[in-house]
Amino acid sequence: MSIKKSYQIYIIGVGGQGTIKTATIIGEAAMAQGLNAVMSEVHGMAQRGGTVVTELKIGDVQAPLVDKHSADLLLVFEPSELLRAQDLIGKNTHIITSCSSIIPFTVSLGISEYPDLDKMFERLRAKTSHLFSIDAERIANEIGNIIVANIVILGMAAATPRFPVKKEAILASMKQNLPARSLDMNMKAFETGYQEFFTITR
Repeated sequence: MSIKKSYQIYIIGVGGQGTIKTATIIGEAAMAQGLNAVMSEVHGMAQRGGTVVTELKIGDVQAPLVDKHSADLLLVFEPSELLRAQDLIGKNTHIITSCSSIIPFTVSLGISEYPDLDKMFERLRAKTSHLFSIDAERIANEIGNIIVANIVILGMAAATPRFPVKKEAILASMKQNLPARSLDMNMKAFETGYQEFFTITR
């Protein structure tokens, strides 16, 4: 598939949600397809549920950091974390976000407030008409384990227009990067997310 000079992906979640693993699957699939891919990782307090960010560029690029208002794709595993990425959103940005909240300890202690997700999504849809919210955790639980929620979102991402990596390359990368014992469940999660995109946009 031909792509513009670069395709820019920003992945954000909290510790334990598979943010880095998801980026690795995409990056290695891109390289297996003959595309250049560069990736950076930013670990917050990942062991305590802190923010984890991965930025990935595919194409004719050298530096991995996503440019302001130029992200092609945002993958958001914890919805409130989308606020950290709002400056990256342009009119053509596709956003795939979980709608399942993980309440930070600061909210539990009354130090901060959790955002109203409906209002946040409404505001961000003024920036792009391609924001898709999915209950990835519910789907993952129905499949068998909440841990595959990131792969549900990855499946949706792979179905978006202009996504530069072929579905088959992603599946092959999953086989290389995920434990064999959970591979069937992850494959089902990916396919469910992939089909969900077409259901939502039909």
